[in-house]
Amino acid sequence: MTRPRVVLVGAMGAGKTTVAGLLGEAWGLPVRDSDADVEQATGRSVPDIFVESGEQAFRALEADAVASALSEHEGVLALGGGAVLAEGTRALLAGHTVVFLRVGLSEAVSRVGLGAGRPLLLGNVRGRIKLLLDERTPVYESVATHVVDTDGRTADEVAREVADRVGEPVG
Repeated sequence: MTRPRVVLVGAMGAGKTTVAGLLGEAWGLPVRDSDADVEQATGRSVPDIFVESGEQAFRALEADAVASALSEHEGVLALGGGAVLAEGTRALLAGHTVVFLRVGLSEAVSRVGLGAGRPLLLGNVRGRIKLLLDERTPVYESVATHVVDTDGRTADEVAREVADRVGEPVG
């Protein structure tokens, strides 16, 4: 059965895409990102999809992209921050090795900056990130096999801990 070696979940600014790339490189595995899959399938950026079609349309595309990746991809998979909001996606994650990259509010705000290209952050960036963290953290925790804190750590340090937690250490 084809399945990702590890699935990374977490809020924007947690470093999912960066850590996925580091793990893929270290393990010699391909890397997929559900947001990039949606963009490739539609020929539009995530912000454009939000603006032109709305969040509901994006979430449907995202759920399809995640379902495909979970059934086809054997490497490292990074999910968009809101992917776990779909009940169907949460059900599909059961039985997979899922690592929640936990990021705190201050760190997320500093990493995301002014939220350019992040449709859910229009307006008060810090307030929106806090709201998203408060709403989504319990959901991330509910699907996670492991939790790795990212605050005050480099992407390399986080990738090493993820690798150790899933039993495939890297150098």
